[in-house]
Amino acid sequence: MTTAHDFSAKTIGGSDKSLRDYEGQVLLVVNVASECGLTPQYKGLEAIHRAYRDRGLRVLGFPANEFGAQEPGSNEAIKAFCESKYDVTFDMFGKVVVKGDGIHPLFAWLTKETGGDIEWNFGKFLVGKKGEILARFAPPVEPESAEVKQAVEKALA
Repeated sequence: MTTAHDFSAKTIGGSDKSLRDYEGQVLLVVNVASECGLTPQYKGLEAIHRAYRDRGLRVLGFPANEFGAQEPGSNEAIKAFCESKYDVTFDMFGKVVVKGDGIHPLFAWLTKETGGDIEWNFGKFLVGKKGEILARFAPPVEPESAEVKQAVEKALA
């Protein structure tokens, strides 16, 4: 059986990172963008990261440029933007393709298992401690919404 731990990706700094490194932790995997109407969700993603990281939640941000070309920058520019504008301390990965030709294998698996393509920036996937997909949240769902927090609490319990 495939799990999230079977995948790897490049960090925003360019290093290879196996998602197996997150075994035993709950993941919130999000496709992010710097020039989107939903970009302020970075604030909520950072808040939920800080609120739950000591209990084992890891937020993983994956910049993607598939929707309205709203992530045009380089990894360096994205990193600088996230740190300066939203004080992002959660794990950021290098730019990936999350829909269509060249889709990153992690997102191909996540979308296949949860009913289809990501609709827009800030799609969220909650992954359990064993790498299994627990929930998917549409882009407009705020990271700090009751819906997300309840799912995170249940996954961490």
